[in-house]
Amino acid sequence: MKHGNISVFVPHNGCPHQCSFCDQRSITGVRYQPSEKDVDEAVEKALGSAKNYDFEIAFFGGSFTAIDRSYMERLLRAAYKYVENNTVRGIRLSTRPDAIDSDVLETLKKYGVTSIELGAQSMSDEVLEANRRGHTAGDVKNASVLIKSFGFSLGLQMMTGLYGSDFEKDVFTAKEIIKLKPDTVRIYPTVTIENTRLAQLYRSGEYKPCGLNESVNLCALLLKMFLENNIEVIRLGLHYSEELERQMLFNNYHPAFRELCESKIMLDEFLRCVDTGGIKKGSTAEVFVNPRSVSKVVGQNRENIKKINELGFDVRIRQDKSKAPYEIGVLGDVNAEK
Repeated sequence: MKHGNISVFVPHNGCPHQCSFCDQRSITGVRYQPSEKDVDEAVEKALGSAKNYDFEIAFFGGSFTAIDRSYMERLLRAAYKYVENNTVRGIRLSTRPDAIDSDVLETLKKYGVTSIELGAQSMSDEVLEANRRGHTAGDVKNASVLIKSFGFSLGLQMMTGLYGSDFEKDVFTAKEIIKLKPDTVRIYPTVTIENTRLAQLYRSGEYKPCGLNESVNLCALLLKMFLENNIEVIRLGLHYSEELERQMLFNNYHPAFRELCESKIMLDEFLRCVDTGGIKKGSTAEVFVNPRSVSKVVGQNRENIKKINELGFDVRIRQDKSKAPYEIGVLGDVNAEK
């Protein structure tokens, strides 16, 4: 049975800060504040269009535990009845690290919340301050420990390429998140959109966004780091919306961003195998991969194959169900050039 989220967006409501990168309406494409009826309609729509799914109701888009308490509980009650009758498995939500305390967690537990995601974004206090996040890395650590102590599944969200950050700081953030041992992670490369402070900094030349290739190289490394530490990356890149596309100032967005990162991992793994295996240029190399990973080895528009050919190798891809998703095996041609 597949897992699915029944998403209910609560855009920007409750957030006490205006982060440099944030215009939730453009990111989510949602301007409307949901009611209990909207929760019911979202559940009915999901159940009517998808079968054999293990659903959670997900309150995303803002700082859920920072909204008006009575409004928050109304939404939770609307969702909880579906947990009580076993229609959905539970409720998940996203919020700020500084909007978590024991009282809030007691309330969330009462209403069947199972997973809490924190918008950490960075574990560098310098970067957090530069982007007007209004919380510290210490807040992320404290909230994470508290959430896990209550038995919730913990998710952490990070952003790459923020104003004031760089490659080393983003890798540092990933390492600090790994230390907190979350169950899941989301990685969002920063997209510069209108009506944000980041847009002003971009136009003034003070902020230089990461290009697409730079983001792919970085996020491929981060994805590999999390996977090696048994942390599931449940999202890599922003969801597409027409409003997001209209509001972007610097086009470093790609709708299949994760696939680009996975293809980069597979290309690097091929080159590692070629190097350690002593496979010579001019070889016709047999590449053994899990059937689900064939497209990742090939790359979008066959980019990986083109790069491999340019390096002097021909490849024949063989499907091998025994291989893990990011594992490959390479055998070189014995008739390779010396």
